[in-house]
Amino acid sequence: MERHETSGHLVTLVTETTFSLITFSDLGLSQKVLSAVQDAGYTIPTPIQAGAIPPALAGRDILGIAQTGTGKTASFVLPMLTRLEKGRARARMPRTLILEPTRELAAQVQENFITYGKYHKLNIALLIGGVSFEEQNRKLERGADVLIATPGRLLDHQERGKLLLTGVEIFVIDEADRMLDMGFIPDIERIAKLIPFTRQTLFFSATMPAEIQRLSDGFLQNPEEVRVAPAASAATTVTQRVVACKSKDFEKRALLRDLIREQDTLKNAIIFCNRKRDVSELFRSLERHGFSVGALHGDMDQHSRTAMLQGFRDNKIQLLVASDVAARGLDLPDVSHVFNFDVPIHAEDYVHRIGRTGRAGREGASFTLVTSRETKQLDAIEKLINQKIAWHDGDLSSANSGGSEEEALKPKTRSNRSPGKSSGESGGRKSSGASGGRSSSSESVGRSQRQPSKKTEEERPEPVEMIKQQKSPATNDNKNRRGGRRSDSDDSASPVGFGDEIPAFMMIGEKR
Repeated sequence: MERHETSGHLVTLVTETTFSLITFSDLGLSQKVLSAVQDAGYTIPTPIQAGAIPPALAGRDILGIAQTGTGKTASFVLPMLTRLEKGRARARMPRTLILEPTRELAAQVQENFITYGKYHKLNIALLIGGVSFEEQNRKLERGADVLIATPGRLLDHQERGKLLLTGVEIFVIDEADRMLDMGFIPDIERIAKLIPFTRQTLFFSATMPAEIQRLSDGFLQNPEEVRVAPAASAATTVTQRVVACKSKDFEKRALLRDLIREQDTLKNAIIFCNRKRDVSELFRSLERHGFSVGALHGDMDQHSRTAMLQGFRDNKIQLLVASDVAARGLDLPDVSHVFNFDVPIHAEDYVHRIGRTGRAGREGASFTLVTSRETKQLDAIEKLINQKIAWHDGDLSSANSGGSEEEALKPKTRSNRSPGKSSGESGGRKSSGASGGRSSSSESVGRSQRQPSKKTEEERPEPVEMIKQQKSPATNDNKNRRGGRRSDSDDSASPVGFGDEIPAFMMIGEKR
């Protein structure tokens, strides 16, 4: 274990050779904690645990940086349990506070306290959204030795006068880089002002960009920085590949299905999308094609999210399509594959996503689908992890051969059409010939081939009847769709322009 001073604080670098000689008995933990750890089947700590637990027991502020899946949660849970053996909590005044960015992570930390605190008589309160305030208030009234919360729900209780933070002795911010992101900074600062200045503060994260580290310096007092591996490095047990694909969503979905089917060692997998809408669409697509699949994103209620995660853990679901709500810290120890349907917008999220596989020394594989529009994000990822990711079955030049990708990106030509009219492929109307009269009525909405009208000016219907005739195909067609939406076929591109339906005013004949 190597120690040296950097920027005014102590930095501890833990190597594999050093940590292999250390056991939990050497870290200074209490006998109750050691017994619970032994019951859980652990004898040798991970590098981050070996480096962070001793100074945490000594009351030092900690900045812990290690790869995801290396046991950071136990790095603060175990020393907190040892220190909490002395003293008692008072009503509405928790002794410790742990902030988590998501409900799932908060619930997972609670499970760790239950597992390792089996020989302690501690009250644990969980403050997250999706649970009634009354139930949470009852736990706070009994006195909480450990308070685990998301920032928003914590501030809600504090503003209602149901919570006092003046008795907090240990303050933990998990996933520090995400918690200190621009959206969380005001909440974190408000909470920090409500906690005594003499508190002990512990930060843990897999990545710590320089600008975020400067912000963390405002919360830490003379911290000891524990580094196990270079910041933002990926686990060596994960085989990483990038897959070239075209930009069309239905083409990406087809490629993903083929990629899943060709994995001989696939036991289960998490598929990450950047947007919640894409999570829902990809889930429905995979379900229609016969895959065992579930979905997880931030708009789901807490009961559904918990049930979906449990089904994935119990192997009742093989594929889990998720947003980045599942990318950080979730303890899913036996995930064999990770697929990035979208390249993450922030390079740091890539490290967290692929960290869901290859955990605890197991082997894993990750595949990232890359289009020509996402090369900048890929370059940022390779720069962050300081390595080139190998291509799987050809690069972007082979995926775009024949110019199909470029053609897909070209705008549609709209010659001889009045402004505001949609193209024939999306249900629009062609102009009439040299007669200069009204435009011919459209046939079934959505057809790409249309026959010009052979009726004379006198034979054409009056405008009211024309509107009815033009609206009826769309109306009948919509009745055959689920919920009035298109069938989301994977064999055709998504509609452009107005989307699923043509506004009625676009179907009215042009006045000359």
